[in-house]
Amino acid sequence: MATKALLVKLEAKPGQEDAVVEFLLSALPLVEQEPGTKPWFAVRFGPSTFGIIDAFPDQDARATHLNGPVGKALGARADELFATPPEISELDVLANKV
Repeated sequence: MATKALLVKLEAKPGQEDAVVEFLLSALPLVEQEPGTKPWFAVRFGPSTFGIIDAFPDQDARATHLNGPVGKALGARADELFATPPEISELDVLANKV
C-alpha cells in the first residue's frame, strides 16, 4: 500500500504548453524504471496548468524518486518551461484504491 505521495503543480510559460506536454510524456519511460513509484499520473488542470501525482510505499521510495531522473530533468528545465518554480507538496496517503 502507498503511504507517501507527491503532488507537483506546474504552470507553463506562455507558449510552452506543448513543450510541457512533451516533457511529461517523455518522463513516463523514466518513471516506469522506478519500482517504488506506483502509481504515477501526469495531468492537465487547465490550458497552462499541469501536474504530476504519484505515490510510494514509503519515504525512501519517495526520496529516491525526487532525486531520480525525472526530478533532475524537472529541475534542469524549470527555467525554460515554467512560469514559476514547480510547487512540490509531500503528502501522506490515508487510503487508496488503484
